[in-house]
Amino acid sequence: MSDEKYTENERPYRRDRGNDSQYEGRDGDERTGRSNKNSGGKTFFKKKVCRFCTQKLKIDYKEPDTLRRFITERGKILPRRITGTCAKHQRAMALAVKQARSIALLPFVAE
Repeated sequence: MSDEKYTENERPYRRDRGNDSQYEGRDGDERTGRSNKNSGGKTFFKKKVCRFCTQKLKIDYKEPDTLRRFITERGKILPRRITGTCAKHQRAMALAVKQARSIALLPFVAE
């Protein structure tokens, strides 16, 4: 596909163009939604560790203050990727939250 049959404004998007100033905005490439801020490579983040494994805590449904840290304001259980708990303790924590809900220590939904 050659570019001769298109005018400057109706040329199709091509990756091999490089930095074409007419398509680039202040925050980055508007066509692809990418930002130029983190173009230096991968972003690194601190690895979350399981609180129950490191501090040797026990998960108990009778301690609603401990379990409140693992639910949202609306009452949803937070996922592992947010809280950093391991799979074993996430399953036990979800079960404890459900038990605490059934005996009215934790709410099912927000008020």
